[in-house]
Amino acid sequence: MITTLSGDTSRLLATVDFVKEQDTAALLPLLFPGLDGPELRTLVEHCRFSHAALLVFPSDRAELRAMLSDCGLVAGMPPQPSVVVRERLAVRHQRQAAELDVGILRPAVAGADGEHRTVEVFALTVPPGSGLDEIAAHERERQHEAHVAFDVVAPDPLVLRGLVSTFARYGAIPDGGGYNPHEDGTVFYFGAAAESKAAGYRRVELYVPGDHRDVLADHLDRHRARQPAETLLRLLTGAWTTQALAVFAQLRVPDAMDGEQAVGVEELARTVGARPGNLATLLRYLAMLGAVEESRDGFRLTGLGALLRDGVPGSMRALALMYGGPFYESFAALGHTVRTGQVAFEHVFGENHFDHFARDPQLAELFDQSMAAGSAMFDPLPTHPALTAAAEAPAGGTVVDIAGGNGELLGRILAAHPRLHGVLLERPHAVEAARRRLEEAGHGTRCDFLAGDFADVPAGGDVYVLSRVLHDWDDERCREILRHCARAMPEHADLLVVERVLPSDGSVSLATAWDVHMMCNVGGRERQAGHYGRLFADAGLTLVDRMPLPLDGNVLHVRKARPASA
Repeated sequence: MITTLSGDTSRLLATVDFVKEQDTAALLPLLFPGLDGPELRTLVEHCRFSHAALLVFPSDRAELRAMLSDCGLVAGMPPQPSVVVRERLAVRHQRQAAELDVGILRPAVAGADGEHRTVEVFALTVPPGSGLDEIAAHERERQHEAHVAFDVVAPDPLVLRGLVSTFARYGAIPDGGGYNPHEDGTVFYFGAAAESKAAGYRRVELYVPGDHRDVLADHLDRHRARQPAETLLRLLTGAWTTQALAVFAQLRVPDAMDGEQAVGVEELARTVGARPGNLATLLRYLAMLGAVEESRDGFRLTGLGALLRDGVPGSMRALALMYGGPFYESFAALGHTVRTGQVAFEHVFGENHFDHFARDPQLAELFDQSMAAGSAMFDPLPTHPALTAAAEAPAGGTVVDIAGGNGELLGRILAAHPRLHGVLLERPHAVEAARRRLEEAGHGTRCDFLAGDFADVPAGGDVYVLSRVLHDWDDERCREILRHCARAMPEHADLLVVERVLPSDGSVSLATAWDVHMMCNVGGRERQAGHYGRLFADAGLTLVDRMPLPLDGNVLHVRKARPASA
């Protein structure tokens, strides 16, 4: 009878038989020879054999239903989108993920031991003339997606890390994975041990309910270390990600979406003025990035995507428009900066970015909004001891925010300390924006606004703030700015410098990326703590303390240097 079935149907039927015959305790030693005794019992306690998987290639949904029926399988619902397998196929065959319609079905199968299991059927639809036949032929021969899977019984992070570690000890090789938002589940893929006796199943999956991307990140790092070509390809397509997110924000698609209920592509396209087919392609790519989730009814906005809505607390829309707009254009001339030392932004636009933005009110406002979009870095700053001490002074204290942008940071400080008075120093156009913002927040009567430059830093403050200012400038200009601060500061005053600080040990940090950004766009740089210490000393200041902030930020606590005793 089997010989009369199609190739995919025969493969699927063999998978059904395998699932019926195996159990957890028998299958684990086949996959990981040598696994025995207490470690085997521990694995059996914490995970169970749940399914075997196969990738098939029907021409349409009708053929898929017929294939399942021939194998005695009943699918309870239509296929759901497969994020992980679609992405793996796209990378392996160098195709756009949006071209690959991959669904998942999990029809039930009863095991010989009475356990309820499933056969996981991945279905890549291959319509006639679609050009996907070569992919189907390759995948049938190599069986890349055929695997056996174990469900983690108790999704505890410590248990999960222990399971991953045990698999590795017995020869399992990290082989990718991902988080599937459609099911709220995290998948860890492994290559089976070289000596595996589970014929036809060279890959093993651990499936964990919930979002465990923190543990998954370590697993994927080990996988990518073995896949340099894949890693490089992902890095090279980073520009696509920037533009996809920027266009998503520019068209205001997040504002037209719902965080709870899916919206159809046709409706979204009408709302934002886009072509439905092209918008669907963009949204599928964004689903891979985690900005939206796809379902049968359309697309739903995720928490990540909601950050690109306009006018909501914590919005990063302006940042997306800046990074996908002027800064994206200037980064195309990064090579010019590396070769010549000249600032790429000035090479592209013919002037420095401060002058360029100041001449365009809309662009200037967007830039100020983008600076405020990184406001999560500021969250702990109002609790800094220097600000708390100033607020507890008998007459209250004064905080001077130098180049304070649109007042985002100063507003947070004033809200946290009702007894503090604020002074904001900025360029004329920015001062007016800050005045409006702080007045709307109810702080207008507690704040003075000064239009001017660094030479105009007012005297008599209790706490001075330089937030993300020094990284805009070369060392000599930084010394000049710091000297202006030192001249204005009373002996008791504190200076809080907010910057990303380059790690001295070469560890991964956002500061390293921003170092390139500053070099390319403003001719500035990020610095190590010791470098800042020398700049402070040159201005008659001294570094007292350093406190970490979110987004790899730091607040450097600085005071006037005390004269050496005679």
